[in-house]
Amino acid sequence: MTATNKKPEQKKTNSDKVYSTICLPDHDARIAELAYYKSEKRKFALGYELNDWLEAEQEYLL
Repeated sequence: MTATNKKPEQKKTNSDKVYSTICLPDHDARIAELAYYKSEKRKFALGYELNDWLEAEQEYLL
């Protein structure tokens, strides 16, 4: 049995490209917080989780 000395493949990177990033707050965390307060107002009644999330999302985006 012969051993082959193969070099591991190197991952290709896009180091030539410069990406600009915008630091934004964590949207999902803020929406979750708003949805939590909506649920709290209803005394955490079950069955409204999706509505709370969607309403909070709409409020956040306004």
